Amino acid sequence: MLRVSRLTDYATVVMTCIAAHPDDVLSAVQIAEEAHLELPTVSKLLKALGHADLVESFRGVNGGYRLARSASEISLAEIVEALEGPIGMTECSVAEGQCDRESQCGVRGSWQRISSVLDNTLRAVSLAEMLKPLPNRRIAVTVKTGEATTE
Repeated sequence: MLRVSRLTDYATVVMTCIAAHPDDVLSAVQIAEEAHLELPTVSKLLKALGHADLVESFRGVNGGYRLARSASEISLAEIVEALEGPIGMTECSVAEGQCDRESQCGVRGSWQRISSVLDNTLRAVSLAEMLKPLPNRRIAVTVKTGEATTE
């Protein structure tokens, strides 16, 4: 089964929690309580999300965290990349020179195409959409081009 890590899943929960309060600066404790996650986990995630310029941090008595951009401008791909690194189904679909068999591999191109479809699909979903999913909404993927569109 292919899946994102638990931390990446939790990162989307943390980001949607922050996005639900666009005008507020939330403390790590507030985020942990609202997200029902342990404070050390939330702190670790906020650090990674901050390094990826997805959240801003503020120090002091009224310090805390808020989104670095609006939720509609942050894609799910950015959150995944902040925790997982480049999006790819296989090492060779992310960068060349990762495998000794690259030159004689017959499936590399197919994996690259699949990785491209996944990447485009994740980029087509914004944090705002994750915050309030619509029940009848679908993501359509054109397999030949790897282009993802929302309906």
